[in-house]
Amino acid sequence: MPISLNNTASDVVNDVISEAPRERTESVVRSAGVTSVALLASRVTGLLRESLMARLFGAGLIYDAFQLGFRIPNLTRDLFAEGALSSAFVPIFTEYLAQRGQKEAARLANLVATALLMVVGGLCVMGMIFAPLIVRLLAPGYVAVPGKFELAVDMTRIMFPFLLLVALAAQVMGVLNASNRFGVPAMASTFFNIGSIGFGVLLGVVFGPALHISRIEGMAVGVVLGGALQLIWQLPTLYSLGYRARLALDWRDPGLNRIFRLMIPAILGGAATQINVMVNTNFASTVADPLRGLDGPVSWLSYAFRFMQLPLGLFGVAMASATLPSISRSAAAGRMDEFRKTLSQSLGVVFLLTLPSSVGLWVLGRSIIGAIYQGGKFQYYDTEQTALALSCYAIGLTGYAALKVVVPAFYALGDSRLPMLISLGSIGINLGAAVGLTRVAHMGIAGLALSTSAVALFGFLVLFELLRRKIGGVHGKVLGARFLKIAMASVGMAVMIALSSHMVESWMGITRLAHLVNLIVSIPLGLGVYYGACRAFHVSDLDMTVSAFAAPVRRIFRTRTKTVQERS
Repeated sequence: MPISLNNTASDVVNDVISEAPRERTESVVRSAGVTSVALLASRVTGLLRESLMARLFGAGLIYDAFQLGFRIPNLTRDLFAEGALSSAFVPIFTEYLAQRGQKEAARLANLVATALLMVVGGLCVMGMIFAPLIVRLLAPGYVAVPGKFELAVDMTRIMFPFLLLVALAAQVMGVLNASNRFGVPAMASTFFNIGSIGFGVLLGVVFGPALHISRIEGMAVGVVLGGALQLIWQLPTLYSLGYRARLALDWRDPGLNRIFRLMIPAILGGAATQINVMVNTNFASTVADPLRGLDGPVSWLSYAFRFMQLPLGLFGVAMASATLPSISRSAAAGRMDEFRKTLSQSLGVVFLLTLPSSVGLWVLGRSIIGAIYQGGKFQYYDTEQTALALSCYAIGLTGYAALKVVVPAFYALGDSRLPMLISLGSIGINLGAAVGLTRVAHMGIAGLALSTSAVALFGFLVLFELLRRKIGGVHGKVLGARFLKIAMASVGMAVMIALSSHMVESWMGITRLAHLVNLIVSIPLGLGVYYGACRAFHVSDLDMTVSAFAAPVRRIFRTRTKTVQERS
């Protein structure tokens, strides 16, 4: 949505700029903590949405078609919300706020928003027109199943406008993050999930028969309405900071052209990521499961990646959202020591939080999937296959999360070419791994998940080395020592939760109740062992990280306690 700006947002930025280096680092982690709690609500409601879909439609023809229809416009969520748009817009918008004043920054935001309305709106129209061709390219195996291709085309056409709503919401998110507001934009996805569930159930289940709308069509319309709610939720905060809607169009504006110059390589790099997703979807649509045939693999991969997105969003995206404005200000002011320190600190926090998450998903995957999804049309066999995919995705979690921090660092330095080249190179890595693991090794969906992990790890390692050389180091020895300590602590945690899981399964079997009990027992035990091991190994910034990520929860608890006391 086009916007303008008043003094309030500019003052916020000036306050942040004045922070001392150590305070800036702690501020980044605190901001990530706020974002993480908000994203936790988003991921939890997302899991509820997926659990509802699993119970209503299971893993088969209908959900495969829905998932493809949703994935096509949603492929651009990373590109716009967490990729090219944010990475290119936030550094330049932050620079404008700090150096050129509020009027210039407001005008730049208006130009970007108007361009989004025109360009992305046109893409939506084209996508709806050419939906049959897109579906055929992405999932050729659907044609072999009667009715599956046609349903996927209908789902794609219904949900394509979601793309425009996500792009506008992402631009608002960038403005709020640049103004040091992280909680509200991070909660936006929560309202998408709430809206898609609420509107979907109302239209597809409650009023569907009267409106002559099938359940799956109602859920598809719910996705679009949920996207609208995601945008609307952020507008009050935007307006409270003094932003107002304004249309503006000037394709020759220097600031807009700078953003475009950053975005074009970023879009190409992001397109490479989406090509990898398309390649894996294409392979998955042709994987013939021994029991389910062609119905199931696409759904299993989708359900598994949803769980990957929980720690990825909580830690990777949260740290990236909090880090980018800070390092952008450091780069704009030429404070490279501060840039290196903040970047190293952010990566250390990502390692501290995602390595144990990866281990937890690997060891407890079957119990996690069984506790959340199993039931209704989602059978135990679906649990096993989804857990298999999840364990393979988990291998690349840390690399995936670290990329969320490393890639925007290049954009903060005004360099989008190197990330683009590495991302384009990942197409070959992914294709080779997918072919080798599915066609040669016959690993099925496990091979596709492993290929995704291989791409994430490859991208992070190469970009990290290039960035280290570009900026003259990122405190690599300290970061490497911290990574080794965290890895050892994670191994100790893995042993503990593996033993506790074995004991629970030996006692209770593999029922859904057993899965729940296993999680209730194993997760606290694992966290206790991990925290104790990190303290024993003297992992730096452990207490600061725990305090930062726990602080928003404590504030919520204190607020509710105070409210209850006042009412009593």
